[in-house]
Order: sequence, then C-alpha cells, then structure tokens
Amino acid sequence: MNISRHRTALLAVAATALTLSLTACQSDGGTTSKSSAAPAATVASATSAARAAGGEATSASEATGSAASAHATGSKDSANSTGATGSTAATGRQASASAPLCTARDVAVTAATQDGPPYTHIVLTAKNTSSHPCRLTGFPHIQLLESHKQDVPAVAKSKPATPVVLTAGAPAYALVKVSDGGVDEDNEPVSAFSVTLENDSTVITVTAPGSGGIAADPAKALTGYWTPELRNGADDF
Repeated sequence: MNISRHRTALLAVAATALTLSLTACQSDGGTTSKSSAAPAATVASATSAARAAGGEATSASEATGSAASAHATGSKDSANSTGATGSTAATGRQASASAPLCTARDVAVTAATQDGPPYTHIVLTAKNTSSHPCRLTGFPHIQLLESHKQDVPAVAKSKPATPVVLTAGAPAYALVKVSDGGVDEDNEPVSAFSVTLENDSTVITVTAPGSGGIAADPAKALTGYWTPELRNGADDF
C-alpha cells in the first residue's frame, strides 16, 4: 500500500515539472531572469522530492524483500531442522531393528530371590556383556530339574509391547515362579538349572540363589518374558 502511494506522488511531481518547463519555453523574450529561475527551482525541488520519494519507495521495497527473504530462509532452516530430527529418530529405530539377536555369548544370566519366605519367585537378570547392542526376544526357556525336561510355561501378559534392545552393559529381567510356597507341595531342591535363549540352543547353567538353593515344583512353575525393567504388579503370577 505505501509503495503505491509513493508511485502516485512520483507521477504527480513529474507532471508538475513537465508543465512548468513547457510554460517557461513558451514565455516571450521579455521574461526576466528571476521569472526564468522560478521554474528551474521548482523543477529542482520537484526532482529532489522525486528522489526522496523514490528513496523511500526503494527502502520500503528493500525492507519488504529482506523480510520475505528472511521468512523464506527461516522456513527452509525450520524444514531442514525438522527433517534432521526426523531422520535421527528414524535412524535410531532402524539401528534398534537391525541389532542382532542376543546369544549365550552376549549375555550373562544370574538369579536372585524375590521378596521373603516362602521364596516362591526368583528374578533372572540377563546382562549384555558384549560391546555391541543386541535384541533379547521372547522369554527364557527354563528347565529346573533333570527329571523334568519340559520348559517352564510362559505367561503371555508379561510380554512387552516393544522389542527389548540391550545396549552394551544393559540388563533385562524375567520373573520366574518356582512354587506356590505350600508345605505339602511336591517340591524338590534345586541348586542349579538350565536356561536357553530364543533362537540359540546353547545351554546356560544358572546357579540358584541362596546357600541351599531353592525349592521348586515344576508343576507350578511359570516364567515371564524378558523386559527392560521388572514391572512389579504387571507380572504377578
């Protein structure tokens, strides 16, 4: 809107200057030098006004162009920034998805009792002892007794919603029920038991917690899935 008004002012000044010049040319030879100087002064004044108006218009145009350029640059930078952030997140997801499966060579599995007597549950901890990330899938395949070769059944509700990816040194946990804690149960003492990981048949021997081991009833035993944290309450069984 300001640029349009400046252009209108320029046209008006130019028209005035042209009219005064033509009037001066058409005057007779008896016109005094003072009278002749008046149109020239007017033209000079008009020219100065035109230059001033043109300068303001130019400044306004440059300011508008600068603002537009800055807006465009900002939009581009913002888009690039958003794209970079999205790219980083996507790279992280791809890295997690491409991490190799954990094997018995990648993790160390230990057992500890949970809560107090009667010790009906133990907690398995699988710690990534390798120098690279790996995915720990499914649940631990446990056989508590040599006389009972079936794997301990898994509890489906403990399955995590996302894959468990262990960075170097990171742990995962599985809650294991070994008995109901009844005195008349068909329990047997267990000082060590075997664990295998999904997609790896290597047997990991785990020492049972406590100086005398644990009392286990294979008919009552259950195991949870591997999770990045031990979720008390969510895995109660």
